[in-house]
Amino acid sequence: MQYFRKMGLDYGKARIGVAFTDLTATIASADHIYKAQGEAQDLAYLATLVKDKQVDLVVFGLPLNADGTESEMSQVVKDFAGKLAEKAGVEVAFQDERYTSYEAEELLKEAGIKWEKRKELLDKVSAQIILQNYLDENPKK
Repeated sequence: MQYFRKMGLDYGKARIGVAFTDLTATIASADHIYKAQGEAQDLAYLATLVKDKQVDLVVFGLPLNADGTESEMSQVVKDFAGKLAEKAGVEVAFQDERYTSYEAEELLKEAGIKWEKRKELLDKVSAQIILQNYLDENPKK
């Protein structure tokens, strides 16, 4: 039986938080933050990650307004996701990311991590939360 990982992304114009699942796609773990360098370079980098990590699904955090409607950034994320799907030949999905930054901030505070370090970790922990929420809501997908 071949196993595949899922990758979660907290997409931003300056930084992209990256998380991966274990090989059974059960547990999400924060991995790293990629500093955005322009769409073409970002797509190439993420497509390489998809291949190297044997990813079969990329879950993007979808930035919705507080009332659940799509924001301006929602379309930016969807457009980028579509381009990544085409370039990497990978399936993409979206997960509501409302309040994940707040949740990530609270987790890091509880862990006793100082503000300067929390700032560095926030995007990748947000990606982990986005991916874990997707896994929890879509078991064995």
